Amino acid sequence: MHDLVSTIIPVHNRAVFLREAVASVLGQSYRPLEIIIVDDGSTDDTRQTADDMAIEHPMEVRVLHQQNSGPGRAREAGRQVARGEFIQYLDSDDLLLPDKFKLQVAALRAEPQSGVAYGYTRYRHADGRTETQPWKGSGERVETMFPSFLRSRWWDTPTPLYRARVCDAAGPWTDLRLEEDWEYDCRVASLGINLSYCEAYVAEVRDHGLVRLGRGGRLDPSRLSERARAHSLICGHAMRAGIGANAPERQHFARELFLLSRQCGAAGLGAESRDLFMLAKAASGVQRARGLDFTLYEAAAGVLGWPLAGSLACAADRLRR
Repeated sequence: MHDLVSTIIPVHNRAVFLREAVASVLGQSYRPLEIIIVDDGSTDDTRQTADDMAIEHPMEVRVLHQQNSGPGRAREAGRQVARGEFIQYLDSDDLLLPDKFKLQVAALRAEPQSGVAYGYTRYRHADGRTETQPWKGSGERVETMFPSFLRSRWWDTPTPLYRARVCDAAGPWTDLRLEEDWEYDCRVASLGINLSYCEAYVAEVRDHGLVRLGRGGRLDPSRLSERARAHSLICGHAMRAGIGANAPERQHFARELFLLSRQCGAAGLGAESRDLFMLAKAASGVQRARGLDFTLYEAAAGVLGWPLAGSLACAADRLRR
C-alpha cells in the first residue's frame, strides 16, 4: 500500500517491553502505519498483552501467534502479511523515536535510487545512562552497505527503514537464531542498493538484565554452530557482490572466519571448523591463503584433527593476551 509503513515486532516473553515498543510506533508523527506483532511462542502473559493491544488499536495493530521458531522466522511471518510500501523491523525491547518514519520516508522519497534509509541510534544502558554519541557506526554517512558490513553490522535492528521491494528482492529471513540480522542485511547489501542518511536520532536500543539471544558462552557449541552457518552465508553474499580479495573488509572477514574456525574446533565442531577454515582460505585470496599460518594450521589439523587443533590454537590465543 502506497505510503504505508509496516512495523514488524517479534516478541517472546517480554510483555512490559512490548507495550513500550508498540507505544513508540503509535507515537510516530507519520501516518499511515500498521503494526504486526508476532508472538513467537511466548509462555507468559505476552500473548494476552499482544491480543489486548490489538483490541485497543484495531485499525493499526495485528497479532500473529506461532510456535517458537526464533526471531528470523518471526520477522518473516510478519513480512509475509505486511502491506506497506516500507518495512520497519523492531525488536520488542527497543524503541522508535517520534519522527523516525517522517524523516526516513522523506529521505527515500527524495532519493528514489536508495533502497534503505538510516539515521543515528541512541544506546541506553541498563542503569538508564545514554551514550553521548550515535551508537556503532550510525553517526557516519555511508553510501552502500557493502563492503563495510563485512567488518560489522554497524547499525541495530530498529535503525534502518527498508523499501518493501528491497525486502522482497532479498528473500525470506532464515531460521538462524544468532546473527540472523547480520546475515539478512548482508543479503540486502549484496543487491548493491544505495543508502539514504538522516542526520538525526531515529531509534533507541536498550540494555537490560533479561535473557537475550546474543548473550552466551564463547565456546557454546550450539551458539557456535549458528554463528558458523551465518558466517558461511555472509561469505557467500560478499562473494556474489564481487568484493575483491584485496579489499580490507574482505581480509578482515577472512580473519574472522579463521578465528571462528578455531573456536568451533575447540568446541568439538570438527566439520564446522574445517568448512570455515576452507572458507577463510577462499576469502583471503590465492596469495594470502598460502601464508604460513594457514599452512601450519591445516597441517596440524590433518595430524591432530580439527577439534584438537582448535583447542590448542584457542589456548595459545589466551596465553598471548
